[in-house]
Amino acid sequence: MNRALSLFELNSLVREAIEEYVTDEYWVEAELASAHESGGHCYMELIQKEDGSNTPIARASARCWRSTWALLKPHFERETGQTLRGGLKVLLQVYPQFHENFGFSWIVTDIDPTYTLGDMARRRQEIIRRLKEEGVFDLNKELELPLFAQRIAVISSDSAAGYGDFCKQLSENKQGFKFAVELFSAVMQGEQVEQTVIAALNEINERREDFDCVVIIRGGGSTSDLSGFDTLALAENVANFPLPVITGIGHDRDESVLDMVSHTRVKTPTAAAAFLIEHLQDVYSLIVEAEDDVIRCVTDRLQKERLRIDRLIELLPKQLAAFLTAQHARLGRLVELLPRQTAACLTSQRGNLDLLAATMRGVLERRMLQENHRMELLEHRVDAVNPEKLLQRGYSITRSNGRVVRSPEQLKAGDEIETTMEKGTIKSVVTKS
Repeated sequence: MNRALSLFELNSLVREAIEEYVTDEYWVEAELASAHESGGHCYMELIQKEDGSNTPIARASARCWRSTWALLKPHFERETGQTLRGGLKVLLQVYPQFHENFGFSWIVTDIDPTYTLGDMARRRQEIIRRLKEEGVFDLNKELELPLFAQRIAVISSDSAAGYGDFCKQLSENKQGFKFAVELFSAVMQGEQVEQTVIAALNEINERREDFDCVVIIRGGGSTSDLSGFDTLALAENVANFPLPVITGIGHDRDESVLDMVSHTRVKTPTAAAAFLIEHLQDVYSLIVEAEDDVIRCVTDRLQKERLRIDRLIELLPKQLAAFLTAQHARLGRLVELLPRQTAACLTSQRGNLDLLAATMRGVLERRMLQENHRMELLEHRVDAVNPEKLLQRGYSITRSNGRVVRSPEQLKAGDEIETTMEKGTIKSVVTKS
């Protein structure tokens, strides 16, 4: 049996084998699982996933020493606009290194930023394609910014200098416009951008009646770490948001997906404030122009009416004279016609009166006969009930105190009664009732 090797001896054999047989440098495509700096060095975890899934099929550690990293880092960030972070696809030039104590690692000697740019561009294009297929890419742009956009919901870091600059610019505008600003805090750099900005948008959406627009601003941080604004979920939220969204995230080099789907994109927080002030100034100018137009229209109308009245005043004597002349002529014609028309009218009325007289005579004669007959009937009726006629027939009338006695109950012993008959009247005293 061979002698057992110590771990150091075994690791030394591995190191010697690698140094002897793997001597070249290689370009390798990989995804960064993580990347961080320590002591000026950059430590990376590389990963390769199975196509179409997130299942890792290879892992390795990589290091970039301080002397090399000091050159590669600014070049990479300048070209890509990104810091080296987890999730990026990279193309690294590496050589192998094995240390008895620290194990195996790939040592990075170069990074090709164009590869990362290409991958980032592909991912951005995929997001843009998805948004356009969903029909939401231009939805927020189609919203109309209210004329008086003064109630502003701001999404930013509460400690960001850009938020302070934004508020200062709004409050100190020369026109004296008043704005009401409310901050909804979010992380504006790193991996939490998407989650916290979406949470802020959801909070604003619950109170959307309180605001005219949303402003997403970022200031005071690294201008290279803007990857959080190039995500599908955040872009969908902004594209579908019911209020106009204005972005000012300080991204001068390239337009982020968030910028593309927002209502208006400006470069900086102060530019966002200037945009809102200018919008309100444009509205104010429209109001002033409308006021001038109203004054001009009223002035023109008054001038036209004055001219019309002046013309009427000039024409009035002539028209009045013409009217009076016409009326005099009409009166003259009426005076000429009046005797003839009066004579004709009188002749006509005389004929009517003659006709009525002839008609009335016959009517009156018939009416007189009818009334005479009626009177005769009434006379017969009156004669039939004449008390004198009744007395002649043997009837009498008894009175007491001038009243006709109709019943013995009306009298009592000692009452004096008067009885009227055809030939005279007798008086009696009641002895018994």
